[in-house]
Amino acid sequence: MAKTLKRGAAFVALGRALTSGARGGPSLGARIGALPRMIAATARGRYDGGMRLAMMTAATAYIVSPIDAVPEMFLTVFGLIDDAVMVTWLAGAVLAETERFLEWEARGGSVIPGHVVP
Repeated sequence: MAKTLKRGAAFVALGRALTSGARGGPSLGARIGALPRMIAATARGRYDGGMRLAMMTAATAYIVSPIDAVPEMFLTVFGLIDDAVMVTWLAGAVLAETERFLEWEARGGSVIPGHVVP
């Protein structure tokens, strides 16, 4: 459950999500609809997506940040490429994490409260 979301995995998840409706997986609407529930479950400590949500929030902040407009002004195409890569990664990350959340939710949210003892 504690897998980190790698860049390649995010791009693969994006490709799978775009074709999942034809293969019987969760639809795009179901994944997007699960996002508020996932955030709430993470905030309550029931779901272990805290670090992944933090990474997605940081990526969103980077994309909408006015500071990011500076590279676009001076580097034109190269400044836009980093945004395109970040948007693609973010879309894949959101889709992968919502699929993971939907699977967790289907299992009944099987998280055992407690602390890890070294």
